[in-house]
Amino acid sequence: MKIVSTPAELKRVLKEQFKDKSVGFIPTMGALHEGHISLIKNARKDNDVVVASIFVNPTQFLKGEDLDKYPKKEEADKKICEISGVDILFYPNASDIYGEDEVSILAPKVRGYVLEGASRPGHFNGVLTVVMKLLNIVNPTRAYFGKKDAQQLNLITLMVKQFFMDVEIIPCDTVREKDGLAQSSRNVYLDATQRKEALKISASLYEASNMISKKILDVKQIRDKIVEILNPLEIIYVEILDREFNPIKEVQIGNSVILVEAKVGTTRLLDNIWI
Repeated sequence: MKIVSTPAELKRVLKEQFKDKSVGFIPTMGALHEGHISLIKNARKDNDVVVASIFVNPTQFLKGEDLDKYPKKEEADKKICEISGVDILFYPNASDIYGEDEVSILAPKVRGYVLEGASRPGHFNGVLTVVMKLLNIVNPTRAYFGKKDAQQLNLITLMVKQFFMDVEIIPCDTVREKDGLAQSSRNVYLDATQRKEALKISASLYEASNMISKKILDVKQIRDKIVEILNPLEIIYVEILDREFNPIKEVQIGNSVILVEAKVGTTRLLDNIWI
């Protein structure tokens, strides 16, 4: 595995050593877990070359959020990438990615400011800006993103479509712990009691899925049951939408997503199921 730190070096290596090869790309913020490994494995299966990046993007953190505390496991992350089949690891500094008087991408005025965007206004501006930069640096054939961050995935897919970018966005299923908790870099913030409380999030989604399997499709009824199960967690949102993130009154099998964001202690946790 080759480790590079600047956009110019990465472009040069890809051009000189991997010209005309298909490239799979996995952008990450580090603190890698089984969810990231599954993305790498998917990319390895589909492409000649696998590139992963580790970059804790400062522009997607709002004032007072956990940028400085975001978990960092540099040596472990490098080892995970190497073992999982990454060919090139891109490990830039913020000064390699951002300059002065930056051009930036703005999230859509509606879809970028609902759900997570409502409680974190401007967050998705930073996400889309850095993803645009990374995709332009790597110029991959395919880029891999987890379904757990469903709103992020939706907005990145929209950006690629609206900017006529020549990359295929590949959604990948959420990876869970044995007890059902969605894997996340932020799970390390949870103590033992909070870890147990966090299971209410996945439990609420499993119950929603069970209701739908029994032909209970009314959105209000399903949402009320989710809220009941999540109690007493601090709920940021519970929404049931179509996959274009439009409101619906009844679950549409094959075109719906149930999304939950809740706080466990001070830690925000996201989860969803695609119906």
